[in-house]
Amino acid sequence: MLKQLKFLIYTRPFIFFAYYLIRIYSLTFRLTVVNEEKWQALLKSDKTILLCTWHQQFFSAIRHFKTYSKFNPGLMISQSRDGDLISGVANKTGWHTPRGSSSRGGKKAMGEMIKHLKTYKFGCHIVDGPRGPMGKVKAGIIRMAQEVDALVVPFYISAENAWFFNSWDKFMLPKPFSKVTITFGDEIYFGKDDTPEAFEAHRQYLETIMLPKLIVKTPFNQQSEPDISKSYP
Repeated sequence: MLKQLKFLIYTRPFIFFAYYLIRIYSLTFRLTVVNEEKWQALLKSDKTILLCTWHQQFFSAIRHFKTYSKFNPGLMISQSRDGDLISGVANKTGWHTPRGSSSRGGKKAMGEMIKHLKTYKFGCHIVDGPRGPMGKVKAGIIRMAQEVDALVVPFYISAENAWFFNSWDKFMLPKPFSKVTITFGDEIYFGKDDTPEAFEAHRQYLETIMLPKLIVKTPFNQQSEPDISKSYP
């Protein structure tokens, strides 16, 4: 029975159902979007924009990110079975989804994502996905940004009331009718560097900027910020 249920979850009818369920559920959010105009103006001025966020927070953006379909956005998604479901939902919102991760098919998917960014100049990346560890920015975002000369724009999502899953990323699901805020940070430019040390400095810099917006639940069910001990050289 469990095997049959898992098979059903990855079928086209279920993906269709999941897409509309997410849309309807997300419509209950009292959504506010902050600082969106700045990066959109840069995109329209022919700059390449690469949005990025934590795996914990991407669900809350699905409803609003459908409005970006006019920009032909790209998003790299893992080749896992869960990735099949996420990719199917993303495709229905107008997003192109090269498939791969650091553990499987990553080189080919990154090549496709870079090609997409060079063509359409817009995409998004989950910086610690698909398996974490939580709060660790992986190297892919820096490699892609340098290859296509992109501006990286982090974004963060907060919810007035939310559930947090017992998963590696402490996945956040805002409760119905909760106030949800999508906040875009300032754009960051990572020039090409010749040394591994310079590349790692860029990666650490982005991680340091983004860590304060990663939501950590304490035993008392309150939000707190992770400890940040790094600084950008």
